[in-house]
Amino acid sequence: MNRDIIEGNWKQLKGKLKEQWGKLTDDDLDIIEGKREVLAGRLQERYGITRDEAEKYVKDWEEKHDA
Repeated sequence: MNRDIIEGNWKQLKGKLKEQWGKLTDDDLDIIEGKREVLAGRLQERYGITRDEAEKYVKDWEEKHDA
C-alpha cells in the first residue's frame, strides 16, 4: 500500500489500525494522520520494540490490507 493510499483512506484505516494495535490512542492516530514513519515511531514507543521491528510490522500490515 503506498503512501497516497494510506493518507487518502486514513479515516477507514484508523479503525483497522486500532484493532491491530490496541495500545494506540485516538490522539496517536490523530498525530499519525496516515504517515507511515510516524506510525512506526508510535508503535515503537507504545510497544517497546525496535525501529526495525516497528517498520516490519507496518510493512506486514500494509501488505495484509493492500487491495
